[in-house]
Amino acid sequence: MYTRQEDIERLESSLGAPVVAQMTYEISRGEFDMVKSSMRNGRAHDVTMFIRKHDDHDCIAVIRKPFFPPGVFRAPSGAANNGESLANGAVRESKEETGLDVELTRYVARIDARFTCSDDLIEWMSHVLEARQLAGRICPIDTHEIAEARWATLAELQGPMRQALLDTDAGLFRYRVALHDLTVAELMEVAP
Repeated sequence: MYTRQEDIERLESSLGAPVVAQMTYEISRGEFDMVKSSMRNGRAHDVTMFIRKHDDHDCIAVIRKPFFPPGVFRAPSGAANNGESLANGAVRESKEETGLDVELTRYVARIDARFTCSDDLIEWMSHVLEARQLAGRICPIDTHEIAEARWATLAELQGPMRQALLDTDAGLFRYRVALHDLTVAELMEVAP
């Protein structure tokens, strides 16, 4: 994994210590191959952003990729590039996926994930960050990667959007539901 321990320590130093969790999910061969193809140069992580709307703290940005089934949205995520800090990667990915300029406010969770497919295994780490919108209009810049970005309430994320993810019966979407559940519970504990 090209994310170094010092990158994680720097993130914790500036944004606080996250809750740490371990999760294991069985995924399909197609999902496994998709994750494996994203692991260029030793990548084995994502930064997932819970971006709060500047004038409505209950709203967060969500995205839909072109291959997602209708109605399926999740929190935006991407990777820090090799040599790029996790924080800079999160800010850049937020802009690319949502069109928003953001300020990172909290390191919410670090998830050590294991994705299995038969006897094959991928070890992965998700860094979940809370951010607040500074400027911009919600509209993806990277339209090849992102089909739609919009605001959703936490109730929508935990209600119909959660159910739409589960209805796909995809292991990676079940993982995203667990990541969302953990993050929303943490965010609710430290409500503004």
